[in-house]
Amino acid sequence: MEKNSTTTMPLTPALHNKKQTVCIFGTGDFGRSLGHKMMQCGYTIVYGSRNPEHSKLIPQGATVLSHAEAAETSDIIILAIHRQYYDFLGKLKETLAGKVLVDVSNNLKINQYPETNAEYLAQLLPESKVVKAFNTVSAWALQSGALDASRQVFVCGNDSKSKEKVTDIVRSLGLTPLDKGSLLAAKEIEDYPLQLFPMWKYSIYLSLGLTAFLFIYCLIRDVVYNYVTKNKDTSFSIAIRIPNRVCPIVALILLAVVYLAGIFAAILQLYSGTKYRRFPDWLDKWMLCRKQLGLVALAFAFLHVLYTLVIPIRYYVRWKLNSYLIQQISKNETHPFNTERAWISDSYVALGILGFFLFVLLGITSLPSVANSVNWREFRFVQSYLGYLTLVLCTAHTLLYGGKRFLYTGSFPWGLPSAYILSLIIPCIVLVMKFFLIFPCIDRPLTAIRQGWERKPKHLYEPHNLKGSSV
Repeated sequence: MEKNSTTTMPLTPALHNKKQTVCIFGTGDFGRSLGHKMMQCGYTIVYGSRNPEHSKLIPQGATVLSHAEAAETSDIIILAIHRQYYDFLGKLKETLAGKVLVDVSNNLKINQYPETNAEYLAQLLPESKVVKAFNTVSAWALQSGALDASRQVFVCGNDSKSKEKVTDIVRSLGLTPLDKGSLLAAKEIEDYPLQLFPMWKYSIYLSLGLTAFLFIYCLIRDVVYNYVTKNKDTSFSIAIRIPNRVCPIVALILLAVVYLAGIFAAILQLYSGTKYRRFPDWLDKWMLCRKQLGLVALAFAFLHVLYTLVIPIRYYVRWKLNSYLIQQISKNETHPFNTERAWISDSYVALGILGFFLFVLLGITSLPSVANSVNWREFRFVQSYLGYLTLVLCTAHTLLYGGKRFLYTGSFPWGLPSAYILSLIIPCIVLVMKFFLIFPCIDRPLTAIRQGWERKPKHLYEPHNLKGSSV
């Protein structure tokens, strides 16, 4: 009877029986961390330092030599030094000729120099093979095993064999190499660690702008108006009441803006009759930051929930409730139970709970770890169908909150409508436009366009005059 056998694939490339030697120029934090990690993976590390006798913090088992001596020990040299110290490399031009130089440097700001560090190094040492790598990995990530950081390492270079050697090292460290092509991609790789929330800035700017506008609007309407016209101080509402109005409005507007981009894209595709025409830059950027807009909206919805939970323990609420009870007792009257108001109140709360639940579900499915575990149809169902359902529930929640208040003249101090009315403008526009887009007469050609169908220009349908020819 034959035994069952299984074939296993190594997670990291197998090293030669004889340990490969790698040279690292620089004994700073990153150089020491990278060397320590490589020694754990079976490499022999030789450090090149300008002061070998004073380098005492290197990993145990590593060797420290001068730059010239260390360069002789390996064909792969990792430059863990800053660009301003590259000048000494010119003296080692003959020694470094034909060797693989791995540039791991970063700058302090974008476009600090006219060319990238990797390109500058290639110009300085034209006979060496320069590869850009490891600049997106931090010393802390290497020390902690990269369990809580990104495992992706961008690699670029003009020599394919040199890049292959570097990617083998990356894989042996448990990291994931991503080949970005030639050294022309070095600018993108070097700019990546310097970008501060590149896909979040538009979402953050929009949310902060809306928050500031709505806060000032509510401040004028609820605090300044009462102080000027009634000589009544309601400034205490700045702490909880006004933020609890601003947060749900910002959340609802941002959620509507997420789906408004898709509606504009559908209209442009219907107008042009093709999906192969590029969107305008403003719409393209809008489409790309929809995920961030949705997550910022979810954050404001969370704040709204927290502010709502503390309403019963507010001093003003308890004082108002006690005053109302004392007033009823003193007048010896009891207000009868209003079934209609009870239905509206419970429905308002129920819609808010359901809307927030779906809101959280949308946020969870947008996480990479969850999105990668579902197929495209499942992802589209959650983000599109359940997303619009979330927008409907949250809009209905806001409508029931307002009720008939907009009919009362006292609801417009200085002619200013209630803030919740402002929050309904964009969501209602989105829902009405989506309602028309799902009509079969519009949805069918839109679906065909998104599947590759193109509407031909009119001149292609016009018959041509065929003189002196036969068909």
